[in-house]
Amino acid sequence: MTTRVGFVLLAMCISGSVGQCPHSCICTAIEWKGLTVNCSFRQLTEVPPLPYNTIRLFLQNNSLTRVSAGTLDRLLNLQEVDISHNPWSCDCDIWYLKVWLESQTLVRNSPHVQCSAPPSLSRTPLYHLSGNQLSDCRTLRPIKCHQFFVRDLFLIGPSLLILLIFTCFLIITKRLACRVAINSSRNIRRLTSAKNVLKSK
Repeated sequence: MTTRVGFVLLAMCISGSVGQCPHSCICTAIEWKGLTVNCSFRQLTEVPPLPYNTIRLFLQNNSLTRVSAGTLDRLLNLQEVDISHNPWSCDCDIWYLKVWLESQTLVRNSPHVQCSAPPSLSRTPLYHLSGNQLSDCRTLRPIKCHQFFVRDLFLIGPSLLILLIFTCFLIITKRLACRVAINSSRNIRRLTSAKNVLKSK
Protein backbone atom coordinates (compact mmCIF):
# COMPACT_ATOMS: atom_id res chain seq x y z
CA MET A 1 0.00 0.00 0.00
CA THR A 2 2.84 2.38 0.92
CA THR A 3 4.56 1.62 -2.36
CA ARG A 4 1.44 2.44 -4.38
CA VAL A 5 0.94 5.73 -2.57
CA GLY A 6 4.58 6.59 -3.18
CA PHE A 7 4.28 5.92 -6.90
CA VAL A 8 1.15 8.08 -7.09
CA LEU A 9 2.89 10.96 -5.32
CA LEU A 10 5.92 10.58 -7.56
CA ALA A 11 3.75 10.65 -10.69
CA MET A 12 1.97 13.77 -9.43
CA CYS A 13 5.26 15.54 -8.74
CA ILE A 14 6.72 14.65 -12.13
CA SER A 15 3.57 15.62 -14.02
CA GLY A 16 3.49 18.88 -12.11
CA SER A 17 7.03 19.79 -13.11
CA VAL A 18 6.54 18.74 -16.72
CA GLY A 19 2.98 19.98 -17.29
CA GLN A 20 2.96 23.27 -15.39
CA CYS A 21 0.69 25.82 -17.03
CA PRO A 22 2.04 29.34 -17.69
CA HIS A 23 0.39 31.83 -15.35
CA SER A 24 -0.67 34.02 -18.29
CA CYS A 25 -2.44 31.16 -20.11
CA ILE A 26 -5.37 28.81 -19.63
CA CYS A 27 -4.61 25.08 -19.81
CA THR A 28 -7.22 22.39 -20.35
CA ALA A 29 -6.47 18.68 -20.09
CA ILE A 30 -7.38 16.51 -23.09
CA GLU A 31 -8.04 13.27 -21.22
CA TRP A 32 -4.65 11.58 -20.74
CA LYS A 33 -3.22 12.80 -24.06
CA GLY A 34 -1.96 16.24 -23.04
CA LEU A 35 -2.97 19.88 -22.72
CA THR A 36 -4.65 22.61 -24.70
CA VAL A 37 -2.68 25.76 -23.88
CA ASN A 38 -4.59 28.94 -24.69
CA CYS A 39 -2.41 32.06 -24.50
CA SER A 40 -4.40 34.13 -27.00
CA PHE A 41 -5.37 37.79 -26.42
CA ARG A 42 -2.89 38.15 -23.52
CA GLN A 43 -0.73 40.98 -24.90
CA LEU A 44 2.29 38.69 -24.69
CA THR A 45 5.58 40.01 -26.03
CA GLU A 46 7.38 36.67 -25.75
CA VAL A 47 6.42 33.01 -25.73
CA PRO A 48 6.13 31.76 -22.13
CA PRO A 49 7.66 28.43 -21.01
CA LEU A 50 5.26 25.77 -22.27
CA PRO A 51 4.51 22.29 -20.89
CA TYR A 52 6.11 19.39 -22.72
CA ASN A 53 2.72 17.69 -23.07
CA THR A 54 1.10 20.53 -25.04
CA ILE A 55 -1.15 19.14 -27.78
CA ARG A 56 -2.83 22.36 -28.92
CA LEU A 57 -1.22 25.79 -28.69
CA PHE A 58 -3.02 29.09 -29.23
CA LEU A 59 -0.87 32.24 -29.28
CA GLN A 60 -2.90 34.37 -31.67
CA ASN A 61 -3.67 38.07 -31.18
CA ASN A 62 -0.72 38.95 -28.99
CA SER A 63 2.25 41.30 -29.41
CA LEU A 64 4.81 38.66 -30.37
CA THR A 65 7.54 39.83 -32.73
CA ARG A 66 9.99 36.92 -32.59
CA VAL A 67 10.60 33.45 -31.16
CA SER A 68 14.06 32.52 -29.93
CA ALA A 69 15.62 29.53 -31.68
CA GLY A 70 14.84 26.27 -29.88
CA THR A 71 11.94 27.63 -27.81
CA LEU A 72 9.33 25.38 -29.44
CA ASP A 73 11.46 22.31 -30.17
CA ARG A 74 10.42 20.51 -26.98
CA LEU A 75 6.75 20.39 -28.05
CA LEU A 76 7.10 16.98 -29.68
CA ASN A 77 3.41 16.04 -29.32
CA LEU A 78 1.98 19.25 -30.76
CA GLN A 79 -0.89 18.65 -33.18
CA GLU A 80 -2.38 22.11 -33.66
CA VAL A 81 -1.01 25.65 -33.42
CA ASP A 82 -2.27 29.18 -34.07
CA ILE A 83 0.16 32.13 -33.94
CA SER A 84 -1.75 34.45 -36.27
CA HIS A 85 -2.34 38.19 -35.82
CA ASN A 86 0.99 38.94 -34.20
CA PRO A 87 3.35 41.73 -35.39
CA TRP A 88 6.15 39.41 -36.51
CA SER A 89 9.49 41.05 -37.24
CA CYS A 90 10.79 39.34 -40.37
CA ASP A 91 14.51 39.78 -39.87
CA CYS A 92 17.19 37.08 -39.81
CA ASP A 93 15.77 35.57 -36.60
CA ILE A 94 12.43 34.73 -38.27
CA TRP A 95 13.88 31.72 -40.08
CA TYR A 96 13.61 29.51 -37.03
CA LEU A 97 9.88 30.18 -36.74
CA LYS A 98 9.34 29.76 -40.49
CA VAL A 99 11.09 26.37 -40.57
CA TRP A 100 9.32 25.25 -37.40
CA LEU A 101 5.89 26.15 -38.81
CA GLU A 102 6.63 24.20 -41.98
CA SER A 103 7.22 21.10 -39.85
CA GLN A 104 3.80 21.33 -38.17
CA THR A 105 0.85 19.26 -39.36
CA LEU A 106 -1.89 21.81 -38.61
CA VAL A 107 -1.24 25.57 -38.57
CA ARG A 108 -4.48 27.50 -38.19
CA ASN A 109 -4.94 30.85 -39.95
CA SER A 110 -1.55 30.52 -41.64
CA PRO A 111 -2.34 33.33 -44.17
CA HIS A 112 -2.61 35.67 -41.17
CA VAL A 113 0.81 34.74 -39.81
CA GLN A 114 2.30 37.84 -41.43
CA CYS A 115 5.32 40.09 -41.24
CA SER A 116 4.81 43.47 -39.62
CA ALA A 117 8.37 44.72 -40.18
CA PRO A 118 10.37 45.74 -42.12
CA PRO A 119 7.96 47.88 -44.19
CA SER A 120 9.03 46.17 -47.42
CA LEU A 121 7.69 42.85 -46.10
CA SER A 122 4.62 44.17 -44.30
CA ARG A 123 1.62 41.78 -44.55
CA THR A 124 3.73 39.12 -46.24
CA PRO A 125 2.77 35.65 -44.94
CA LEU A 126 5.69 33.82 -43.35
CA TYR A 127 5.28 30.83 -45.64
CA HIS A 128 5.86 33.14 -48.64
CA LEU A 129 9.23 34.33 -47.36
CA SER A 130 12.27 33.34 -49.41
CA GLY A 131 16.01 33.77 -49.10
CA ASN A 132 15.98 36.55 -51.69
CA GLN A 133 13.74 38.67 -49.47
CA LEU A 134 16.23 38.41 -46.62
CA SER A 135 19.40 38.82 -48.64
CA ASP A 136 21.13 40.67 -45.80
CA CYS A 137 21.17 37.43 -43.79
CA ARG A 138 24.32 36.08 -45.38
CA THR A 139 25.19 33.84 -42.44
CA LEU A 140 22.86 32.24 -39.97
CA ARG A 141 23.39 33.20 -36.38
CA PRO A 142 24.72 30.31 -34.26
CA ILE A 143 22.22 28.71 -31.93
CA LYS A 144 23.49 28.63 -28.36
CA CYS A 145 22.48 25.07 -27.59
CA HIS A 146 24.03 25.11 -24.13
CA GLN A 147 21.45 27.67 -23.00
CA PHE A 148 18.60 25.31 -23.86
CA PHE A 149 20.45 22.41 -22.21
CA VAL A 150 20.79 24.38 -18.97
CA ARG A 151 17.12 25.39 -19.08
CA ASP A 152 16.01 21.80 -19.71
CA LEU A 153 18.28 20.62 -16.90
CA PHE A 154 16.57 22.99 -14.48
CA LEU A 155 13.19 21.62 -15.58
CA ILE A 156 14.14 17.94 -15.42
CA GLY A 157 16.42 18.23 -12.37
CA PRO A 158 13.66 18.40 -9.72
CA SER A 159 11.96 15.31 -11.16
CA LEU A 160 15.23 13.35 -11.09
CA LEU A 161 15.86 14.47 -7.51
CA ILE A 162 12.38 13.34 -6.45
CA LEU A 163 12.94 10.00 -8.18
CA LEU A 164 16.27 9.55 -6.38
CA ILE A 165 14.75 10.39 -2.99
CA PHE A 166 11.85 8.02 -3.62
CA THR A 167 14.24 5.21 -4.62
CA CYS A 168 16.29 5.71 -1.45
CA PHE A 169 13.07 5.71 0.57
CA LEU A 170 12.04 2.37 -0.95
CA ILE A 171 15.45 0.81 -0.28
CA ILE A 172 15.47 1.95 3.36
CA THR A 173 11.87 0.79 3.86
CA LYS A 174 12.63 -2.67 2.46
CA ARG A 175 15.73 -3.02 4.65
CA LEU A 176 13.76 -2.06 7.75
CA ALA A 177 11.02 -4.51 6.81
CA CYS A 178 13.59 -7.29 6.39
CA ARG A 179 15.15 -6.53 9.77
CA VAL A 180 11.75 -6.54 11.46
CA ALA A 181 10.89 -9.86 9.81
CA ILE A 182 14.24 -11.41 10.85
CA ASN A 183 13.92 -10.19 14.45
CA SER A 184 10.33 -11.42 14.61
CA SER A 185 11.32 -14.89 13.39
CA ARG A 186 14.17 -15.02 15.92
CA ASN A 187 11.86 -14.03 18.75
CA ILE A 188 9.34 -16.68 17.71
CA ARG A 189 12.08 -19.33 17.68
CA ARG A 190 13.28 -18.27 21.12
CA LEU A 191 9.76 -18.42 22.54
CA THR A 192 9.18 -21.82 20.96
CA SER A 193 12.44 -23.23 22.32
CA ALA A 194 11.68 -21.79 25.77
CA LYS A 195 8.24 -23.44 25.77
CA ASN A 196 9.78 -26.76 24.76
CA VAL A 197 12.30 -26.52 27.62
CA LEU A 198 9.52 -25.80 30.11
CA LYS A 199 7.48 -28.74 28.83
CA SER A 200 10.44 -31.10 29.10
CA LYS A 201 10.87 -30.14 32.76
